[in-house]
Amino acid sequence: MTGAGPPYAADVDQPSRGDRVDRRRHDVVPAVRLRARSVLAGEAAAAAAEVEAWLSGPPDPSAAAFFDVDNTVMQGASIFHLARGLHRRSFFTTRDIARAAWDQAYFRIVGVEDPDAVMNAREAALAFIAGHRVEEIESLGEDIFDEAMAQRIWPGTRALAQLHLDQGQRVWLVTAAPIEIARTIASRLGLSGAMGTVAEHVDGVYTGRLVGELLHGPAKAIAVEALAAREGLDLARCAAYSDSYNDLPMLGLVGDPCAINPDGRLRQHARQQGWRIRDYRSGRRAARVGLVAAAATGAAVGSVAAAISLRRKSD
Repeated sequence: MTGAGPPYAADVDQPSRGDRVDRRRHDVVPAVRLRARSVLAGEAAAAAAEVEAWLSGPPDPSAAAFFDVDNTVMQGASIFHLARGLHRRSFFTTRDIARAAWDQAYFRIVGVEDPDAVMNAREAALAFIAGHRVEEIESLGEDIFDEAMAQRIWPGTRALAQLHLDQGQRVWLVTAAPIEIARTIASRLGLSGAMGTVAEHVDGVYTGRLVGELLHGPAKAIAVEALAAREGLDLARCAAYSDSYNDLPMLGLVGDPCAINPDGRLRQHARQQGWRIRDYRSGRRAARVGLVAAAATGAAVGSVAAAISLRRKSD
């Protein structure tokens, strides 16, 4: 039996329906359990990172750069572009996507991370690929990148990544999107590798469960720390880039954090801290989008996962 992430991934306890109902009734999820799943997600992402093979070692092996993907490297949410591509291939219906996207958008615009919602997102995320083979989704992801994502890469962010590469530093993507699409984006951009949400698979077939949580918020920081320890990186010499206030744990780890196309809260925080700010959007659109970018991106991250959950409820 094989699976993504650490060998104990398949043994992660999955709450019963009764447990879920009870939690919703009392509106409580133990913080320690959520933290444990974030740790598991971060460690799994680091373990699954695709590290480029260096014949003689990089010229600057102790420094690296970490880039968020959605609205940082790419316009919009990569998972939404993937969802549209899978929708065109009849994986699920337009109604599934629309209903799930609305629910997730409302949640993120309100700005309160309800532990119950996080738990539900974990259970539903990537369920749409359950029963499909890993190589099938990887191949589809490559096709969909070429169709819908390649032209949405921000040239300015791509140039920043290339600067690090030119200095002999490695560059990793760190994203809540599935590791399969994260690896494709990294490969197409010539980057060192990627860390993303890890879906459990057995004998090359997805089970519909995640290894831990979505690679989101604190889980990203844990993944970066794990990778830095494994690769011998000095985080004080590393850089990190993101558009979202939710990525403060990752940005705060490194010596050179940078806000790219930031949402309102991140822009304010970056100014207070004296961090670099780069905005590749234009004029009024940048000002307007900066206020709601995190909500829009977060909506798409959860929409695909929730789509199958909604469909099952309506069946």
